[in-house]
Amino acid sequence: MADLSPAAQSVLDAFRAVPSLRDCPSIAAALREAADQVVPKTPPPKFAPHYEEGIWDGKDDVRDQLLSIAAELEQADD
Repeated sequence: MADLSPAAQSVLDAFRAVPSLRDCPSIAAALREAADQVVPKTPPPKFAPHYEEGIWDGKDDVRDQLLSIAAELEQADD
């Protein structure tokens, strides 16, 4: 296997860390790790202009959507 970037390796490791015969838990774990790599959880901005620009909200929305998909996959596998 080719050398992976640290972010890609982290996602692959998360996928492999959930030993399961079912796909959903492993995919959910990988998706959560991808969210952490791409849009890490950050505290809300301290200044109103950052809210007004929507930068923080946009990133937070993407993270929430990825984590929502992961949660749905975990529930679907029950």
